[in-house]
Amino acid sequence: MSQADPATPPPSWPVGADEAYAAARRGLADAEQELRDQVERVAAARRALPPGPLLADYRFTEGPADLDRAEPSRDVWLRELFDGHPMLFLYHLMFAPDATEACPMCSMWVDGFHGVLPHLLRHTAVAVVAKAPLPKLRAWARNRGWAGLRIVSSHGTSFNADIRAEYPDGTQRPMVSVLRAEGERVRHLYSAPASFPDGGERGIDLLSPVWNVLDLLPTGRSDWYASNDYVAEPGAGRSAPR
Repeated sequence: MSQADPATPPPSWPVGADEAYAAARRGLADAEQELRDQVERVAAARRALPPGPLLADYRFTEGPADLDRAEPSRDVWLRELFDGHPMLFLYHLMFAPDATEACPMCSMWVDGFHGVLPHLLRHTAVAVVAKAPLPKLRAWARNRGWAGLRIVSSHGTSFNADIRAEYPDGTQRPMVSVLRAEGERVRHLYSAPASFPDGGERGIDLLSPVWNVLDLLPTGRSDWYASNDYVAEPGAGRSAPR
């Protein structure tokens, strides 16, 4: 906010709400504040983790920054992905070498990261890595409109398996990782898969505004699952002016 909050802010409900609604909303505000405090405690515990292992300097393949260009591709080392930053935020995109398209949920998450990329780059390097061969991966990134987002292929390497971004049978696993540069080496700090140890699939939901907005709606999340068939054109789905 550009101005300081007043000492006593107005209530979070409009004029005309009855006391039953107001009382319930006050109770909900208390619960929301407790949730905020728990999120902050967990974030502090995450930052306090002891250092993870040093990683091998894996070699990926990368194409030109312009996604419309196919050549030339080049080898790029994991350490190079930091691009002058001390930290690297890495999204492990579920896109197997033999798949025809990337996971729709993963693509939704990356859409969100792409949308806030200028803000993230003030703090960390950002890259998306997938096991699919580079031409297939870049075609997908071009279809999604991920211009400016660093896209690299780990095809032919053990990176996904070593960092646990895939299962022993080769099935890809949606995950985020935070890595730190230490001289010429790379240290693993944190990874979070999309599912918790108990199997619940809300492991990285806080990283997508989509889930958080759905949680505000009376319908909630229901059984909705993202799809790859309704994304592409800027402004798609926008209502006509009234």
